[in-house]
Amino acid sequence: MKKYILLVIAIGLFSFTAQAQGIDFGVKAGVNFANITDASGLSNRTGFVAGFFVGGKLNDNIGIQADLLYSQQGAEFEFGDFNLDYVNLPVLLKYYVSERFNIQGGPQFGIVVNDDVNATILGEIIDDLGTSDFDISAVIGLGYDLPMGLRVSGRYNIGLSDVPDDSRYSTSGKNSVVTLAVGYSFL
Repeated sequence: MKKYILLVIAIGLFSFTAQAQGIDFGVKAGVNFANITDASGLSNRTGFVAGFFVGGKLNDNIGIQADLLYSQQGAEFEFGDFNLDYVNLPVLLKYYVSERFNIQGGPQFGIVVNDDVNATILGEIIDDLGTSDFDISAVIGLGYDLPMGLRVSGRYNIGLSDVPDDSRYSTSGKNSVVTLAVGYSFL
């Protein structure tokens, strides 16, 4: 059901941006530096992010952008790792400080497509730690639109929902992801 809701939101946003002035559609790729908050002993998982974006300027200073991204997230620790891969849909309002430089912010909705979680706790190998299938995050970032359709951005995603979802363990933690990306607009 959550996947259908996400699909309806995506179609609605892509339709809305088609009515905006100066349509922007393209591809992007970059690197994630991900971790999970509220848990000790975890370190960053470095992964990639790639996908598509569509957006447009509503006026000279305000724009909107929706991305559809495959994103490697999670964390690593001494006794295992949390390899969590998501399909994320950030929906961002962009405020253009100048013609090319913008500040971005908005919600992000994610669906887990791979949750490879491995840990050795007290000599016991645990490979079935339950994780939440759905993630909601808040996103803030900066972007710069270069000539010839190039785009660069840096974003920080802070999770609003817990990653672990397993009644056997009293664990909690939220996604915390820094993303650096480069994009290319076809329009």
